Amino acid sequence: MATIDASLVSARPARRADWLGRAATFCYLSIAAGQLLFTAFILLFYYPSSLSGDFAAWNTKPLIKGFVAGDASGNLFFAAHVLMAAVITFGGLVQLVPAIRGRWPQVHRWNGRLYLASALMLSLGGLWLTWGRGSWLNLIGAAGITLDALLILAFAAMAYRAARARRFGDHRRWALRLFAVASAVWFMRVGYMAWGIATGGAGIGKAMDGPFDIFLAFANSLLPLAVTELYLRAGARGTPAARNGVAALLAIGGVVILAGSAGAWMMMWSPYL
Repeated sequence: MATIDASLVSARPARRADWLGRAATFCYLSIAAGQLLFTAFILLFYYPSSLSGDFAAWNTKPLIKGFVAGDASGNLFFAAHVLMAAVITFGGLVQLVPAIRGRWPQVHRWNGRLYLASALMLSLGGLWLTWGRGSWLNLIGAAGITLDALLILAFAAMAYRAARARRFGDHRRWALRLFAVASAVWFMRVGYMAWGIATGGAGIGKAMDGPFDIFLAFANSLLPLAVTELYLRAGARGTPAARNGVAALLAIGGVVILAGSAGAWMMMWSPYL
């Protein structure tokens, strides 16, 4: 799967500090810190209640449709979906560590297979929860979830196809795109919190139908994907100015992610503080 390393940037001899590489590493570490907090929350909150069968405990958190009395199949499906989210979140971070791919290639390959399988199940599950169970507040939000699921399916297929053909450079690029869109739910949480810190929640509607809600319904997947594309293109054939510009963008993004992740972690546990 994907790694953020020198294989994704230019092979030209570096005469100056590699700010693009350093900024990419900082951005990755910011994402890793935030996603590990998110994984910890899933493990500490959803796993005990789900494994013990106390599904009603889910509703202590603001969910569009969590536990529904009498809906046994829907409740079990939601539980499986949430529990799998921890697997894909942690597995994606592992895939982005170059040392693991280099020193333990078997771990990288098997974790990559698990990551692809998890992405497939979560995207299809998300579509069912949205359109089958009706877990949506407005059609725009449902459309954003659908777009993200389709992108996950497409990028997973392209990453798998490139790996099978042993085109590992293409494989890493497609897998990095997959990581960007597979993290959309987490990016949405961080986006809401960062926006709330900066603006006090301007443009957020009660039914998630405000201007910012509409923007984030699509930006939670398309914005990280756009930044990923800029990084890949600047690293492969960008001018020094382009590389430095993207490096600055990644550095700013890393700071925003850290702030949003810290705020989201506190908000997720706020009823228990």
